[in-house]
Formats: sequence, C-alpha cells, structure tokens
Amino acid sequence: MPVIADALSPNLSRQRRVSKPSVRSAGGIVVSQNRVASEIGARVLKEGGHAADAAVATALAVGVVEPWMSGIGGVGGALVYEAKSGKVTALDFGGRSPAALDPVDFPLAGGDDDDLFGWPLVEGRRNTVGARAVAVPSEPAGLDRLHRMFGRKGWRELVTPAIRLAEEGPVVDWHTTLIVATAFADLARDTGASERFLRGGGPPLPGAATAVPPVARLPAPALARTLGALASEGAGALYRGPLARAIAEDVRAMGGCLAESDLAGYEVIAADPLAIPYRDRTIHVLPELNGGPTLAVAYADLRARRTRPEPAPGGDTFADYAAALQTAWVDRFTRMGDAGERSAPTSTTHLCVVDRDGNVVTMTQTLLSLFGARIVLPRTGILMNNGINWFDPRPGGPNSIAPDRRVLANYAPAIMTGGDETIGIGGSGGRKILPAVFQILAMCAEFGFDLDRAFAEPRIDVSGGERVVADRRMPEATLARLAAAHDVVVAEPVVYWNPYTIAGAVRRAGGRNEGATEPEHPWSEAVAEDAA
Repeated sequence: MPVIADALSPNLSRQRRVSKPSVRSAGGIVVSQNRVASEIGARVLKEGGHAADAAVATALAVGVVEPWMSGIGGVGGALVYEAKSGKVTALDFGGRSPAALDPVDFPLAGGDDDDLFGWPLVEGRRNTVGARAVAVPSEPAGLDRLHRMFGRKGWRELVTPAIRLAEEGPVVDWHTTLIVATAFADLARDTGASERFLRGGGPPLPGAATAVPPVARLPAPALARTLGALASEGAGALYRGPLARAIAEDVRAMGGCLAESDLAGYEVIAADPLAIPYRDRTIHVLPELNGGPTLAVAYADLRARRTRPEPAPGGDTFADYAAALQTAWVDRFTRMGDAGERSAPTSTTHLCVVDRDGNVVTMTQTLLSLFGARIVLPRTGILMNNGINWFDPRPGGPNSIAPDRRVLANYAPAIMTGGDETIGIGGSGGRKILPAVFQILAMCAEFGFDLDRAFAEPRIDVSGGERVVADRRMPEATLARLAAAHDVVVAEPVVYWNPYTIAGAVRRAGGRNEGATEPEHPWSEAVAEDAA
C-alpha cells in the first residue's frame, strides 16, 4: 500500500468515535448548527408554520446564538420545494460590492494571505478585516423575500425569539471560548467587537456549569434593538430610512465605502434553479455565482465514470468522486476565477427544514470569514461580513475586485427530487461544502442510503488542489485504491477545525421525515416539532 500522510494532530486519539443518529418524525424537522435555534424553528412548525416560516425564525435565531458564522450583516441563498406542485424555487441573496469601491484601495503587499482563499496579501488585510472589506448585507432582504413568497406566520412573530436571545445573550460554553479565542487579536482592535465578545480583556469563559446559574452570557442590546426595528417595521428598515442611514454612516466612519444607495438598491434574485440529472433523480441548485454550477460539472463527469453499479461505496467509488471533483474545480478556476488554496476556517452556517406537509427549505447564510470583517457597528450592533474577500485582489481577472459586482460564493444548498424522496442539504466550510453535498447526494441516489447511513459514511474532501483528504476510518483497501490514483492524506473528522464540512440535511420519504447533521459539531441538532 502506498505511504499516506496523516494530517491529524499527533496529540489526538485515534480510537475516539462520535455518532449522532438522525431524527425521524411524521411531523416537521428543523436542522441547524445550534440546538436552541433548531428548537425555535421546530416550535414554529408545531404551531402550524410553513417550512419557510421556520427557516426565517431559525436563521434569525442562529445569527444571535452562533454570531461568528452568520447574522443580519451577512449574505446567503436558499432553495424551496413546494410539496403540492413539486416546484423548486431558488432565492439568491448573495453579496454585492459597494458602488464606490475602488480597486486601487487594495494594493498587494507581497506574500499570501492566511485567510480563506490564499489570495495574494493585500496591504493592511483591507479585503479581509475592517470596514473596507464589507459588502452589502443581504440576509434580511433574503429572509423577507422567502417569507413573502411562502410564509404563513406574521413577520414579527418570527423575529421575536431572536430579539429575546439577543437581549439575554447566548450562553457561553467551551465552544464559545474556543471560537472567540481564534479571532481574539482582531476582535480586540475593534471597540464594538471587543465589547460584544470579549470579557475582562480576553475570550469569555464559561462558569462551572452552563445549565444552572450563574451562567455566563454574551448579551447584545444594540443588536436586540435593531432586530426590534426589523420586527416592527419589516426587513426593509435595514435598507431604507434611519436604520439604513446609521449602518452606512458607521461603515464609512470606520473607513469603508458602503452607502445608503447600496442598501436601497439591493435586490434578491428569485429564479428557477439549475437542474442536474443524476441516476433517476434531479438535483436542484442555485444558478450562477455560487457552488451550484460547479456541482453540475462534477455530476456530469461522474455520470460518465459511474457506468458499472457497485453494491456499496468502495475504492472505485471514491476514486471516481475525487476525479469528478477535480474536473469540476479546474472548470471553476478557469471560468469563474475562484483560485487559490483555502487555508482557514470559514464563517458560514446552514439550516434545513421539512414541514409536516413535505415542503422543504435549504438555506445557507454567511459572514464569509469567521466573524466576518471583525467589526461590530456601534449604533446597530451588527457584526458585518467581509464579502470583498470573495474577490481576487489581482486585477484583470474574471473575479477581480470591482465596484457594484456580485460576489462569487462557495455555498451550495441543494434539493434532490425523484426516487420517491426529497432531500434538502447544504453545509458550512467554504470550498469544503461542495464535495460534501456532492458525495452525500450521490450516495443516496446510487446506493439508496437514508440520511443516517449517508452521514455516517466516511467521506473524502477535494477542495481545489491536487491533494485528496480521506477519512482515516475508511477501509484499508479503499484508501489504497484512492492512493493509487491520487495524492492522499488521511484525517479524521474533529470538532475544530473539521477537515471536511459541517453538513446538514432533511429528507421526506413515504410520508415521513428525517433530519441529520454533522456528528462532530458540538452544537448542531435536528429537532422534530413533536419534541419542541
């Protein structure tokens, strides 16, 4: 067998095993990266809400309890499946650069950045940290459009749980401490961020117990007031009027170029999804500037390779997956300008909802990097995205920094229909999202896996380079077959940072629902409405 390098820390146990069984119910199920947020969404379903209602409530809540990943200062995209008609709708609320942005303000400094994409280093990290890195925040506009098109509940009712969470503050536990510590230096440089996330000059520390008083919390009173304005005035308050003015003025006072006109001019794109045939299924993805078109290339390549059936995933299966993904990444880098080696954790969260009627929402929302631009606006309490980091700082390319341009994102929410089932899926993890979504859906379509089996199956990661990362739990014969065709390193899923992705999915089959999420993530949870 070829020698395979081990990417896992030598300090970590090789014997540990973590499992997280899927949840099944005749009622609706919510999957997110935080149990509190999933419970809020499940209660909306229990009270008769549509999957879209639960998605809105969950999204706003998770932006408070997992603030480093997403929030109303971020961007995103979603897909909605309507059970009665079978129609799938794509909602693209990705980021856009401000109209006054000037590429000259991002001179190269020599060397490479250590953030997500391995871009050439920009002077002062202006494309990554600080107000110049901010793209138009579009998540509230996307949630509003989702609610208007599909919701049944009142808007205020869906925003209220997030307001309460912001007022009292999410509970601090060891995971909070770990995440805040990773960004401590940048957070400490911003007054708003340090007031929100740091305590006594350092990361917040949990009490002796996190379930009984005294409990350490991170209240966000300014954010609570902003959410209150959105509840009473609608999401449009963030784009026009006093709140929009405060956001733009604060960003500009901190050195950015976001204007009121950028906010007022933002539009969510509602469109038909890109439909990808695979086996007897159709995989629906967001079109255009995200991971969807790259998934289409990967599945087209896989269809040509997978001509002989296998009883279960093995060495040939994963060698084919790796080759198809490498083909897709070459296409993406060539046509779309998304190049460079990813090297740091991303700030993204994913949620999925299936209601008792079989309607499905799958939605990804993100600040891009962990804690986004690492600034909290003083008057609104909003943690802002660093969407300008999606652009290549080198001039003259298809994805170079430019004013008033849509960002090229990596998220890849998907809905698979056919075969008497519907699956909504997505994940967080930058370029690692696409390989995870690709493999889980392929295994469900080809081998008939339910979510419980698909999420337990070891996977590979192919995130754009020549190297293939393989789960060390794979059989030796599978690893040997992979290593014969590819440059392979092995790594086991761990809490931080996961070498694969934090995937989440819901499934409807035979009139019953199933939800599953990443076993290694300490907070992620699938919650059924009958347990809420």
